[in-house]
Amino acid sequence: MNTGVPPRGRADGPSVGVGKFIAIRKKLCKHFCMIAPYADLALVRQGNNMKKLIKFASTVALALGMTTAVHAADLVVATDTAFVPFEFKEGDKYVGFDIDMWDAIAKDLGTGYELRPMDFAGIIPALQTGQVDVALAGITITDERKQAIDFSDGYYDSGNLLMVATDSPIKGLDELAGKTIAVKTGTAAAGWAEQNLKDTTLRKFPNIDNAYLELRAGNVDGAFHDTPNVLYYIKTAGNGQVRSAGDQVMAQQYGIAFPKGSELVPKVNEILAKMKEDGRYDAIYEKWFGTKPVK
Repeated sequence: MNTGVPPRGRADGPSVGVGKFIAIRKKLCKHFCMIAPYADLALVRQGNNMKKLIKFASTVALALGMTTAVHAADLVVATDTAFVPFEFKEGDKYVGFDIDMWDAIAKDLGTGYELRPMDFAGIIPALQTGQVDVALAGITITDERKQAIDFSDGYYDSGNLLMVATDSPIKGLDELAGKTIAVKTGTAAAGWAEQNLKDTTLRKFPNIDNAYLELRAGNVDGAFHDTPNVLYYIKTAGNGQVRSAGDQVMAQQYGIAFPKGSELVPKVNEILAKMKEDGRYDAIYEKWFGTKPVK
């Protein structure tokens, strides 16, 4: 996985947007600044003839920088700051199901990438404004989101589930009138709760970890979030203090997100299908969820 901060052009096309232009400019500076100190000295010693030589060298550096930036540049990939086990920080790097899957896809695409973790609520705006090229963050495919961004084919079947304290009397979503429930800002779970839990107070958090901590501290009556994340938390960090309540609702799929009109969509769909056929998808799934996906 590439966790550096490479320049931001696309490797698969000549189009260069504002962000890409900035990356190219940085690349040119790198080339030109290498000769700048010598250029100053040469100008003093050699006069106009050396000025012509430096001008030619600068032109060559410009051409080299432009070629490198456009043809060897990498993709900027947005991911959530913490959505276990899909993406989360372990030591000094991000790991998880989404991270491993995108790493495999990028290898087939023949491109490097820069991960850019951010709060979930900022991911779709970042795609719309061209700040990022791709996003993997357990993003639910919805008709509303399709109006703003493009999606790959679904790569994970999910839903939403309520989590409460182990000793809570709450048995399901129909017992939440007058209660306070924690949700994550901008998620499908938050949207569903707003539409369906009219008599419930919703507390919104930019990071689901904070919502879970509030539940553990007894400051909210429950947390409503994506099923795999809830179950993973109960199994690991929950320490027997939390449990699920009721059935999963709103079965849905996660998709890889792109800016509208991205040429990457059909390429990524082709690779996803190939990964499911050759066993790579199953291997990554089993690594993070302990079982193979239901066919």
